[in-house]
Amino acid sequence: MAGSGSRPEHRGPPELFYDEAEARKYTQNSRVVQIQSQMSERAVELLGLPGDRPCLLLDVGCGSGLSGDYISEEGHYWIGMDISPAMLDVAVEREVEGDLLLADVGQGIPFRPGMFDGCISISAVQWLCNADKKSHSPPKRLYQFFSTLYTALARGSRAVLQLYPENSEQLELITAQAMRAGFTGGMVVDYPNSAKAKKFFLCLFVGTSGTLPKGLGTECADGEEMHQAKFTNERTRFRNAKGKSVKKSRDWILEKKERRRRQGKEVRADTKYTGRKRRPRF
Repeated sequence: MAGSGSRPEHRGPPELFYDEAEARKYTQNSRVVQIQSQMSERAVELLGLPGDRPCLLLDVGCGSGLSGDYISEEGHYWIGMDISPAMLDVAVEREVEGDLLLADVGQGIPFRPGMFDGCISISAVQWLCNADKKSHSPPKRLYQFFSTLYTALARGSRAVLQLYPENSEQLELITAQAMRAGFTGGMVVDYPNSAKAKKFFLCLFVGTSGTLPKGLGTECADGEEMHQAKFTNERTRFRNAKGKSVKKSRDWILEKKERRRRQGKEVRADTKYTGRKRRPRF
């Protein structure tokens, strides 16, 4: 159910749009993976999680687990929900570290009260604005989603939902149902003056009215903004700017294998060949 980072085309409900072929194509597209990872990083940053302990997060519209990969790399645990069986099949094949649930979030979030330390969603919530069946009422489905999400989140936590609103009316509908369900907060817009880089993040607070984070690219001059955007993509050979191991490097692979061992999963033994790039075959 997660989107591709470019505005998704609504050609029917997501469980039909993302069939097996679409799910694989989506997950194997390097540009999609990069954009998904960047938006996931920004969403987790906006959650404002404590830095001294791992948290349990809910990923709404988790798709094939691309957002979950980033959550795992940050040392947190996650449960993903999606309505597309094909997307979840790909997630299982990819051996993602989170738990997966096939469900329609428009019918509610089926977890016990206060279970999650936060929630993210990448390019999924706007699907709830579509009436794909005669019985579907977008306002009712949105309220059911937000009210049960509010209950499932711990007091003082946040939900950060990146979305692609089709128009201002859709944006108002989504925000109004979130506030009606008890959330406070509002919309954080990154790079509002850029047609390509502009991103909407609905940042919601549970039980407390925190200060809404500022959007990226809203205060600095163009030169500084470009430098900031460029800097976040720069990586050293072994570590990125946050001190995390670069994806697919030997250190990153070893850390991922160690996390899986702690979860009790069967993992191949480490050898001198672990993380070594294979020579291309001719």
